[in-house]
Amino acid sequence: MNFIKTEIPGVIIIEPVVHSDARGYFMETYSERDFEHHIGKINFVQDNESSSTRGVIRGLHFQQMPYAQSKLVRCTQGVVLDVAVDLRADSPTFGRWVSVELSADNKRQLFLPRGMAHGFAVLSERATFVYKCDAFYHPESEGGINPFDPALGIDWRIPRDSAILSDKDLTRPDLEQALPSLTFQGNLYEL
Repeated sequence: MNFIKTEIPGVIIIEPVVHSDARGYFMETYSERDFEHHIGKINFVQDNESSSTRGVIRGLHFQQMPYAQSKLVRCTQGVVLDVAVDLRADSPTFGRWVSVELSADNKRQLFLPRGMAHGFAVLSERATFVYKCDAFYHPESEGGINPFDPALGIDWRIPRDSAILSDKDLTRPDLEQALPSLTFQGNLYEL
């Protein structure tokens, strides 16, 4: 696997080595040894999967402390634009975001450390999105930010008037409004 650093410390693009032949392909999607070497010790405890249609934006979501989650995400059908926003108060990249296209064809994955808001936009007719988490979901710890916060200026590659969002995501606060309730202190990307 190839581990590629992004502009946000701890957010890593992972490109698998794909072995293809007449039968199809084989690849490793996760190796504890490689993760410990490149990222640190991660203990994934939950896997999730969603299916969405073109124009759906899910996010920007996060779990507050003490239930913050690191995630390893990938798209197994279709194409998504995956976005991570740094919410760590003491981070030099606080409030900045990175995006990467994840698809069934490119087989890329994205690792997001604790303290990130996460979301994705579906760019294909349908997409299946799967991810691993290193902490269990706790509804009382759920948080979110408006994916169209003008201060963030995220280009979702979907016009706002045709984006499909949940009722909850439509009413999320902008980052500045959410600041008083954020609990991400400390160097959370060093596990």
